[in-house]
Amino acid sequence: MKKEDIEAIVALLSTPKKIAIIPHRSPDGDAMGSTLALYHFLLKCNHQPIVIAPNEFPDFLAWMPGSEHVLIYENDRVNTTKILQESEVIFTLDFNALHRTGEMEKVLSQLTAPFIMIDHHQSPDHYALYTYSDTQFGSTCEMIYNFISFLDKKDFIDKTIATCIYTGILTDSGSFRFPKTTGATHRIVADLIDLGVNNSEIPALLFDNNSYHSLQLLGRALQNMVVYPEYKTAFISLSQKELDEFHYVKGDTEGIVNYGLSIKGIDFAAIFIEHRDENIIKISFRSQGDFDVNQLAREHFSGGGHINAAGGKSTLSLEATVAKFKQIITQIKI
Repeated sequence: MKKEDIEAIVALLSTPKKIAIIPHRSPDGDAMGSTLALYHFLLKCNHQPIVIAPNEFPDFLAWMPGSEHVLIYENDRVNTTKILQESEVIFTLDFNALHRTGEMEKVLSQLTAPFIMIDHHQSPDHYALYTYSDTQFGSTCEMIYNFISFLDKKDFIDKTIATCIYTGILTDSGSFRFPKTTGATHRIVADLIDLGVNNSEIPALLFDNNSYHSLQLLGRALQNMVVYPEYKTAFISLSQKELDEFHYVKGDTEGIVNYGLSIKGIDFAAIFIEHRDENIIKISFRSQGDFDVNQLAREHFSGGGHINAAGGKSTLSLEATVAKFKQIITQIKI
């Protein structure tokens, strides 16, 4: 981050402010971890922070400290809009384009307060006055740790803040397996553990709280998997009918896309999930090696993300979306 930007932010935050903190729509562990870590940090700095998520976050993140104070835009548009309009500073974390907030984009795009973006995705938009954007990092939470250090307030990081940061690093690094997990990442994690983070309890809270129905849904998803060895590709589709059959709740399909990559010889995996309430097919892509799913998502499915992990959407039917995908993979080199 530029030295002059850090100095300007220090000056901006030198007096108590009303501050809104925004994650992307359908926030994951990194989005919730980074926003809640910043929330607790700003509280310690005597500010008045509020986290406003575009929509509900998954139940498996509800244990995170401060999650009970998160406001949901879709549940109370009038009140949250008023709070946003009265905010003196807006932090946007773990996304770099306002459309990633869904309906909130209309409100955010009209605000006059200064925006501060902290994010690790590719091709950031230019809506923020101050931007800390770096694709070298595997998580926004790792960047939040650095951001607090840039402000010369590393000693403000306590067990609560450390727990939030650790959660985001753990989830976005694939439990420290993904390529962007560096020595610096592990040194930060070591510091967080020294601050009291329970590194054996958190993975259990995140990954071992499956319901019977979510496991049944996983079984159906694996039954639906289609493998194209000649294209090094595997994909899964789930219809709204199947989601309803297994009593789907937000978070139940988290991580299912990764099962395709566990197959020997497969370097590209996708999952297509029908959501009739939104009239879209939600898509997640994962890859191994040099195949860029961010580019594919941007070009064909109104999405984006990272080289090896991206998301998108389709307004076609589930069948038509899958057919489009099949056509695409026959024309690209994986």
